[in-house]
Amino acid sequence: MNVGTDLILITGATGQQGGATARELLAAGHKIRAMTRNPDGDAAQALAALGAEVVRGDLDDADSLKAAMTGAWGVFAVQNTWEAGVELEEVQGKRQVEVAKEVGVPHYVYTSVQAAERNTGIPHFDNKGRVEASLKASGLPSWVILQPVFFMENLVTPWFKPAIDEGNLAVGIGPNTLLQMVAVADIGKYGKLAFENHAELNGRTIGIAGDELTMPATAEIISKHAGRTVTHFQVPIEELRKFSEDFAIMTEWFEHTGYDVDIEGTAKEFGVAPTSFADWAAAAAW
Repeated sequence: MNVGTDLILITGATGQQGGATARELLAAGHKIRAMTRNPDGDAAQALAALGAEVVRGDLDDADSLKAAMTGAWGVFAVQNTWEAGVELEEVQGKRQVEVAKEVGVPHYVYTSVQAAERNTGIPHFDNKGRVEASLKASGLPSWVILQPVFFMENLVTPWFKPAIDEGNLAVGIGPNTLLQMVAVADIGKYGKLAFENHAELNGRTIGIAGDELTMPATAEIISKHAGRTVTHFQVPIEELRKFSEDFAIMTEWFEHTGYDVDIEGTAKEFGVAPTSFADWAAAAAW
């Protein structure tokens, strides 16, 4: 690829993974087209200020996707299960692959979830596995699949932060269970690599994780940086099921199986120093 002239389209550019990848690529001098439903929003304008071309587009609108992908050398594709729902996310993922094939995109990067291909029984993992399968069967000339684990950033969302504010790291897994986590900024670094090293990485699936901790250890780190005592509280799985069957199934899977990224080996192969939870937590808005 030619830095600064070959155009890379980022779908979900104002989201976490798309935004992190866009910023990494822009900082390295790449030509970026950022697709968003709200080009006038703060996140989109921040990317524009960094040099991105911002365009309006919708994952549910094939025509807008085609317009955004036309002329792109590369595409970074991502969807949001919790916004779209499991079934629609799968449709969106497959639609992006189909449109990229139609317009002749040379290189495609799809961000999925670690273990998506393992038939976990988790609805929002398995649907990504089917999108991965459609990409592999698409005939696109070059592709890379990124598979991040649980986001560290999840802990400062409304899913977890209100309980943390009350002193409880409320999760459904037990005190001895290890959970692999990743900082979203690290996903952006691998997104950049997936484009810059496209020839070497063509056809690769890369699991991404930065740390592996029990929840009591995680709570201890949060306590240190939040300035208040936070302890692990194991939420009964029946309570999680009232909130979301999908989330409950995922939590049960964390408990009995879990992610299996080789954190040290991956860091050594790709030269990306993984962000530890302690380092991430030191800068988080607790």
